[in-house]
Amino acid sequence: MTPEQRARQQIDVLLQQCGWIVQDRSLRNLAAGPGVAIREALLKGGEADYLLFADGKAIATVEAKPEGYTLVGVEGQSLKYATGLLDNPCWIDPLPFCYESTGSETRFSNRLDPNYSSRGVFAFHRPETLIEWATQAKQLNQRLREMPPLIIGQLWHAQIEAIQNLEKSLSRTAPFPDPGGTGSSRPLRRSILCID
Repeated sequence: MTPEQRARQQIDVLLQQCGWIVQDRSLRNLAAGPGVAIREALLKGGEADYLLFADGKAIATVEAKPEGYTLVGVEGQSLKYATGLLDNPCWIDPLPFCYESTGSETRFSNRLDPNYSSRGVFAFHRPETLIEWATQAKQLNQRLREMPPLIIGQLWHAQIEAIQNLEKSLSRTAPFPDPGGTGSSRPLRRSILCID
């Protein structure tokens, strides 16, 4: 078994754990469940390792690489598949979501975000989550850029600074928001990040 075949076995398990029914393209049945992952799907640009269908419509691609392969930079290959749909019904054309995975590391791109880039994720998203994102008028990063003004009220200077730095960081879509400030702002940061 090749390293990429081992990675695909692990990716199959990860997809199944997240609610995807994994099928070979010769046995394709998009009505099998709310989320179907087709292995080696045919596209204009070649064969996508996986083409994900949510409620019967294509929504994402998954590019599989062997364990230890550097995934940063593979995003271009995933994007090529996202634009090469044949006659597959889809949520959005080109496809809005792309994954790259080795089975132990997975990266994700949401092409609907302004200034999107791939980022590490702990798991594949569930089919219903991708449908929700595909049908939103504005993605999270865009909504974070359009936050209402801060109501200062009784906040301390360190709290104001922490919140403003966090908002600035989130609006830049930085991978790890850092509100900065002193140790006294850390509990505030934790409480801010937990607010829905």
